[in-house]
Amino acid sequence: MPVHNDRLLFEFLILEGAQAGLSWSTILNKRENYRRAFDGFDPRKIARYDARKVKRLLADSGIVRNRLKIAATIQNAKAFLIAQREFGSFDAYLWRFVNSQPIQNRRKSFGEVPAQTSEAVAMSQDLLRRGFKFVGPTICYAFMQAVGMVNDHTTDCFRHAQLDRKCL
Repeated sequence: MPVHNDRLLFEFLILEGAQAGLSWSTILNKRENYRRAFDGFDPRKIARYDARKVKRLLADSGIVRNRLKIAATIQNAKAFLIAQREFGSFDAYLWRFVNSQPIQNRRKSFGEVPAQTSEAVAMSQDLLRRGFKFVGPTICYAFMQAVGMVNDHTTDCFRHAQLDRKCL
């Protein structure tokens, strides 16, 4: 489903980055722990995390204790706030990569779904330029799928038609 809530978009972006190199189920099973550990994904709070908070996060077995991913979350919160101010919302910033409308793909099989697209590459490059971390093109495409910027349900899936109708 298309997501237009800045906090939820930030959460999805952080979780997609945390998933890098791991199975999605690992992160999905830790999602509530991430929400707790990262103050409900409040970017204002996360942007102010200090070395003591990072040390506590590295000791938290409920999340993936990867120093680079934790540091990326803090950096991404700072970059998020800047983009939010510049564009009025993070939603307005992100959705411009798909012309403010979900891309309605017509894939017949899961094997036709690419790992990345030109839109994901453009998003990744711009996010990286703005100081975001763990936002490569594959992560960005998975993010775009998760927040409804792309409908990659196969045409035989009931969700494909439901989501296609919502965007008309």
